[in-house]
Amino acid sequence: MTDTREMKKREEGLEKGVERTRAKRVYTPAVDIIEKKDYIMLLADMPGVDEKSVKVTLEKDVLTIRGNVEPEVHDSHRLAIHEYGIGDYERTFTLSNEIDREHIKASVSDGVLRLTLPKAETARTRHIPITGTA
Repeated sequence: MTDTREMKKREEGLEKGVERTRAKRVYTPAVDIIEKKDYIMLLADMPGVDEKSVKVTLEKDVLTIRGNVEPEVHDSHRLAIHEYGIGDYERTFTLSNEIDREHIKASVSDGVLRLTLPKAETARTRHIPITGTA
């Protein structure tokens, strides 16, 4: 079965001179961005996160999403095969002036973070009425 989408999680690279304070892998979550008339919807695939372990911040024009995932520890058995990497998630986006920053909404369900980025009133499409000449 051939799938054109990349199935493995991509590990986040660090900018030069940046060091992490946790010795843990950080992945870049796959994101779908859907533009509607009045808003932009961002769907980030972050398996293992819930509303307590995901954080969304907005500083100036930079929107950052972070999710912390703790590995499950099982005392009753040992892991025979390990194909899925466990780690945190992080991704940043630069927002344009078209986004109404005061009304951004976020929710998470089943490991999918949903951000609703409403368009600013000035960025919304308006229909201009046309009148004929008599």
